[in-house]
Amino acid sequence: MDYIHSRQNPVVKHLIKLAGTHRERVRSRQAVISGAHLIEAALQARFPLRHVFLRDGSTDAEVRALAETAVAAGSRVTTLSGELFDAIEQMPSQTGLLALIDWPERMTLDASRGAVYLENVQDPGNVGSILRTAAATATGQVWLSKGCADVWSPKVLRAAMGAHFVLDLIEDVTIADLPRASLAVTTLERATSLYTAGLPAEGILAFGAEGGGVSAELLERADVRLHIPMNDRIESLNVAAAAAVCLFERQRRQQQDGLKS
Repeated sequence: MDYIHSRQNPVVKHLIKLAGTHRERVRSRQAVISGAHLIEAALQARFPLRHVFLRDGSTDAEVRALAETAVAAGSRVTTLSGELFDAIEQMPSQTGLLALIDWPERMTLDASRGAVYLENVQDPGNVGSILRTAAATATGQVWLSKGCADVWSPKVLRAAMGAHFVLDLIEDVTIADLPRASLAVTTLERATSLYTAGLPAEGILAFGAEGGGVSAELLERADVRLHIPMNDRIESLNVAAAAAVCLFERQRRQQQDGLKS
């Protein structure tokens, strides 16, 4: 197994840049994933790991086993000194395992298995939570506008808990790019209750920015305007919570329709 201890090593320099800057991730179309959970999720989904990095001195049996599984799957494994590993991971607690991954090739927008469109959702935790819910509800694709949080950033990756490896994720999607499928948006303006509105399985659910909601242009494009009924003393839900309610309602209807057919 290779061992790296110099900060001047080009691989280490690249990993540090990837972990810290959006520009480097876009330039190289690569990202760093951190921790046993994410790496195990990637391996289970057969998502290719270009290079796996083990923290020197790690005695965690799970971490060692995952490194062996990665080797068996065709990944190269290298040990990093503790100092270098910590400089790349940039987290309070050391997980002992990192991996370099390539971004998947950009897919064609396809709403036939259900899609989510995020417009200017800027909080990485919200984006990651929505991805996790989309994966849990078997959503096909998630599209993100240019104003969204970087979907391959460490914070979004951690919040999504492996959803990246089972979803088609497409960034920099404009309203003009949206395919001609039924589009439902959440809004308080002239909206119908989620529980009575039409919500086709083969369509798009769109969610807007924290605070501001969806844009006027997206509202104009919408076929269905949805609101979630709630206690009238509460104005709205966090965007990740709203997305969860809507996605699970869509899944419930899909399952109900399946039982009827």
